[in-house]
Amino acid sequence: MLRFEGANKVAMPQVTTLLQRLRGNDRSAIDELFTLLYDDLRRIARSRLAANGRQTLLDTSLLVHEAYLKFVNVGQLNLNDREHFLAYAASTLRSVVVDFVRKRGAEQRGGDVDHVTLNTEVAQSVGACDDEILAVHEALTVLAQIDPRLVKVVEMRYFAGLSEVEIAAALGVSERTVRRDWERSRLLLADILST
Repeated sequence: MLRFEGANKVAMPQVTTLLQRLRGNDRSAIDELFTLLYDDLRRIARSRLAANGRQTLLDTSLLVHEAYLKFVNVGQLNLNDREHFLAYAASTLRSVVVDFVRKRGAEQRGGDVDHVTLNTEVAQSVGACDDEILAVHEALTVLAQIDPRLVKVVEMRYFAGLSEVEIAAALGVSERTVRRDWERSRLLLADILST
C-alpha cells in the first residue's frame, strides 16, 4: 500500500514539488515522481496481485511499468497533492489490469497458434479470475452513473489494495464514510452483477 511513513516523510515535500512541476507541464517531473515512489507503487501492485490469489503473467514490476506508461501518455495531469496521486494511481492500476485481462482473453480465444490445454482445471480457474475482473470493471461503469465516489472507493480498495485510512485521506472523507461507501458499493455491485 502506498504509505508515506518513515523515510518517505522526508520525501513528502519532494512529492508536492514534483506534482506542482507536473501541473506546470514539466514532463520530467513524472519520471522523478515515479523514481521517488517506485517502491510504494510496487507495494500497491504486489498487494493487488496477491489479492487475486492466482497465477498471472502480470507481475509487480510490469504492473508498475505499465501504470507509468499510462501516466506518461496521458498528457497534462492535474494532481494537486499525494491524495489525488493515490486516487489517480488506483484508477490507472485498474485500467492496466483490465487491459491485461482483455488482451490475455483475446489471445486465449484465437490467433494463429493452436492452443492445447493440458490441465483444464488450471485454465478454468485463471479464466474465472479474469472474468471476475472484467465483470467488476463493467459493473463499475454502471455504478459510476449512480455515485462516482463509490467507484473511486472500489478502485482504491479492489484494484490498488489501499486501506480505509489511505482511501479516506485520498477522498477527503472520514474512515467511517469509506466503510459505509464500501458496504454500499458491495451491495450495489452484487445487484448489478446478478442481473
